[in-house]
Amino acid sequence: MIIGVLITLAFTAANVYFGLKAGITFSTSIPAAVISMGILRALKGATMQENNIVQTVASAAGTLSSIIFVLPGLVIVGWWTGFPFWMSFIVCAAGGILGVMYTIPLRRALVTDSDLPYPEGVACAEVLKVGSGQAHNPDIEAVETSGAGLKAVVVGALVSAAFYVLVQTQLFASDLVRYFHIGRTRAASGVDFSLSFALFAIGHLVGPAVGVAILLGALIGWGWAVPHFLMTHAVGGTAAVAAQSAWDHYVRFVGAGAIGVAAVWTLLTLIRPVAKGLGGALASSRARKAGQAHLLPRTEHDIPVGLVGLISLACLVPVMGLLWYFCRISGLGADAVLLALGGVLFVALMGFLVSTVCGYMAGLIGSSNSPLSGIGILVVVVFALLLLLSLRMGLPPAAGRALVAFALFVTAVVFAVASIANNNLQDLKTGQLVDATPSKQQWALVIGVIAGALVIPPVLDLLNHAYGFLGAPGVNPARALPAPQAGLISALAQGVIEHNVDWSAILTGGTIGVALIALDGLLRQMFKTVRLPPLAVGLGIYLPTSSTLMIVVGALVGGWFNRRAEGKSHGEAIKQLGVLLASGLIVGESLLGVLFAGVVVASGRPAPIALVGADFHTAAMWLGGVVFAAVVFSLYRWVGRLVPAGRV
Repeated sequence: MIIGVLITLAFTAANVYFGLKAGITFSTSIPAAVISMGILRALKGATMQENNIVQTVASAAGTLSSIIFVLPGLVIVGWWTGFPFWMSFIVCAAGGILGVMYTIPLRRALVTDSDLPYPEGVACAEVLKVGSGQAHNPDIEAVETSGAGLKAVVVGALVSAAFYVLVQTQLFASDLVRYFHIGRTRAASGVDFSLSFALFAIGHLVGPAVGVAILLGALIGWGWAVPHFLMTHAVGGTAAVAAQSAWDHYVRFVGAGAIGVAAVWTLLTLIRPVAKGLGGALASSRARKAGQAHLLPRTEHDIPVGLVGLISLACLVPVMGLLWYFCRISGLGADAVLLALGGVLFVALMGFLVSTVCGYMAGLIGSSNSPLSGIGILVVVVFALLLLLSLRMGLPPAAGRALVAFALFVTAVVFAVASIANNNLQDLKTGQLVDATPSKQQWALVIGVIAGALVIPPVLDLLNHAYGFLGAPGVNPARALPAPQAGLISALAQGVIEHNVDWSAILTGGTIGVALIALDGLLRQMFKTVRLPPLAVGLGIYLPTSSTLMIVVGALVGGWFNRRAEGKSHGEAIKQLGVLLASGLIVGESLLGVLFAGVVVASGRPAPIALVGADFHTAAMWLGGVVFAAVVFSLYRWVGRLVPAGRV
C-alpha cells in the first residue's frame, strides 16, 4: 500500500501536467507494476497479488488526474484565481470514491461476462504474471526476470527528461509549426508537430487504429473545417492568427458535437449488459445475506451492495454541502437549497450513466483513449440547459457568471466520478486474470483516490502560477498551458447560459458523429477487426494539432515496430518492451515538466534556463526535429535488441 501511494503521488503530478499540455492522460498501471516488481523483488515472499495491489492503487494517477479537463475551467472563466485546497480535494475525493462504488455493480456486466478486450488490463496482467514467474510466454518471462523491463522504463524516462531540458534551453524547438494560406483565398490552415516524446509514446500505446482515427479527425478539422469557416466568416489576420481563430471559435465546437453523439451512442448500446450486471450483483448480495457467501468463489467477492450504497450516500453528503457553500459565496444564496439538491441528484444519476460509458470505452480501446472529453462536454451542456430552464429566467443578468461557475463545479464532480470509472474496470480485468479478490482491489482503489486527491490541488496551483491556462484573464498565451478540454467545456457552459453558443457548429459535428458511427459499423461488418472509433475522430477534430499529430506519428511508428516484432522468434517480448519504453517516455517528460514549473515559479522568469534567443528559432526547429527522429530510431533499435541472449 505504501509503495502504491508513493507511486500514485508521483504519477498523478506527471499526469496533471501532461493532461493540461496535451489534452490526453495516460494509464499508469503498467509502469507502476514494473516499478513495483523491481522494488518487491528485493523482498522475500513478495507475491503477484501484492504487485497487483500496488498497480491498483497507482492506477488512480491515470484516472483521477483527468479532473484537469474541467476544474481549470473555473480559473479560465475568471471565477477562481487559484485552487482552494479543501474544495478541490472534496471534489476529487468524494467524486472519485463514488466512481469506485459505481463500478462495482458494473464489474460483472463489463468484465466477467464481457468479451471486451481491455488492452491495458490484459497487458498489465501479463506483466504481473511475469514478475511472479507465472507467465505463459517464456519470451516475456525472460525479459522481466533479467530486469530488461525496468531498464526500458528507466531509459525511456531519462531520455525524454533530457530532451525536455534541451527544449527548455531553446536550443531545440518545442514544435515544428507552419501555417499557410490556401491559394489566393482567405482560407488558411496549418500543421503543428510537437516535439514531445510523451505524445509520441501515447501514440505507441493507443495503436494504429486510434492513430488513424485521430488523423482523420485532424484532416476534417484542418483540411476542411478551418478553411471552410474562414471562407464563410470574416476572420482577419495572418494565416496563423486566422486559422487559430477559426479553430477556437468554430471548429472545436464541431468536434464537441461529434464527441457528444458518439458518447450518447455508446450509452445506448450498454443498457442491456448493465442491467444484466446489476442483476448479478443483487444475486451475489442475496447469497451473502442467506449465509451462502462461502459458496461464491473468492474471485467473485465484491464489496457488498448494501455497503456500496451506504458509502455512495456518504460521498453525496459532502458534495451537497459543498454545492450549498458554493452557492452561498457566489451570490446564488437565495436558491442555494434548490441548487444544492438538484446538483447532488444530477451527480448521483449522471455519475452512474457516465461511469457506464467510460467503463465500456476503456474496455474497448483502453483507458488512454476513453471518452472522457465527450463525457465532460455532454454533462456540462445538459446541466447548463437544466439551469437555464429552471433558474436563469428568474435571475438578474449579473447572476449569469455565477451560474456558469456553478455548472462547471457540478460538472467537475461528475467528471471525477467518470475519470475513476474510466480505469477501475481495467484494473478489475487485470485482477480477474491474476485471480485477485475484487473487494480488496476496490478498497485499494479508494485509498488510491484519496492519495491522488491530496496531490492534485497543489500541483494545479503550481502550474497555474508558473504558466497559467490558455484563455484565463491576464495570461500570456505564448506561455500558457493549452488545457484544451477545460477551455472548451468552460466555453460551452458560458455559451449555453449566456445564449451565445454556436449551435450550428455543434449540430454539424453531431451530423459528422452520426456518419462516423455508421462508417464504423460498416467497417466492422465488412472486415470484422477493422475499427474507426468515432470518439477518437472527434478528439482529432477538436484537439489542436500540437496535441494530435505527434500521437499519430507515434501510433504509426509503434504499429510498424510491432509488426516487425511479430516476424521474430521473440516478438512478444520485444512488443512488451516497446510498451514499457513508451511508459517511461511519458513519465520522464511529465515529471520533469512539473519540476520545471517549480523552477519557473521560484525564478519568476518564463524561460529561466534559456541559452539562446528568438533569432535561433529556425535553427532550433531543424536541430530539434533531426535529433528527435534520430533518438526515436535509436531507442527502437536498442529496445529491439534488449531481449537477453540465450534466454529466448
